[in-house]
Amino acid sequence: MIAFEHVSKRFGESVAVDDLSLTVGKGEFVVVIGRSGSGKSTILKMVNRLVEHDRGRILFEGEEIRRFEPETLRLRMGYAIQSIGLFPHWTVEQNVATVPELLGWPRLRIRDRVTELMELLNLAPATYRQRYPHQLSGGQQQRVGVARALAGDPAILLMDEPFGSLDPVTRDSLQHEIARIHKSSGKTILFVTHDIDEALRLATRIVLLDRGRIVQAGTAREILAHPANAFVSDFVGGSDIGIKQLGLDTVASLVRHGETATGEPIAITATLREALSTSLAREVDRLAVVDADGRRIGVIAVADITKPRS
Repeated sequence: MIAFEHVSKRFGESVAVDDLSLTVGKGEFVVVIGRSGSGKSTILKMVNRLVEHDRGRILFEGEEIRRFEPETLRLRMGYAIQSIGLFPHWTVEQNVATVPELLGWPRLRIRDRVTELMELLNLAPATYRQRYPHQLSGGQQQRVGVARALAGDPAILLMDEPFGSLDPVTRDSLQHEIARIHKSSGKTILFVTHDIDEALRLATRIVLLDRGRIVQAGTAREILAHPANAFVSDFVGGSDIGIKQLGLDTVASLVRHGETATGEPIAITATLREALSTSLAREVDRLAVVDADGRRIGVIAVADITKPRS
């Protein structure tokens, strides 16, 4: 889908990206993470030619990106950023319809696509279709931004710290939405963040950068279990790595079926980290577990969560 072959980029005397080789396969959710100035946003901007690379090659679906006109290339890629960039004097519907309009879609198809995406992102069309950006909350504006990025059914979705300015509750909700969209659509996503917890939650593969170079790439489980060096270990959590590992598995993996416990239950889809935190907060050693229909099916025990696993 996207391949970087020995790509480098300088801004004056500053090296932003240094001999980068990376492939993003179809259907992957690749999260690029690193400190400020590590080159992660530059990588994203080089993909759709907002920034031109100096050396190497960047391939999109097997073709060097410089063979495409920038405008043609961008119409095939969705782009969502932290600042959103909605057109303030356009309605939600007009904003979401931007790319389909440029692609010349029939009006009825555009309207149906807007409706589909608003429903997908939990923006009731009857309520929000004719509203303007200033009439929306920050989280709602970001949802519109994501819908606009998806509207033309792009081959790849580029996301540059899209949830960075949101409050924790809204951010959590939108992380859930984008994970759901990826799972249901199989869309290829290249996502940039500085938040390791966000990366661990979303990525099928994480790419950690330092000074424009890849320090380590792999699944969340691989990186937490086998950090390549002290820099990686510190970045992904240091002494908290064990706690973060608990976030990779759900209650379903350790539920004791048929046993019972009193008190408010926890969902079977909750992470072991959430279950441990809830147990400690309530000062109990076991929690009732419910399935997707709210039926009590068993318990999760603190002893099982904290038991060493090979």
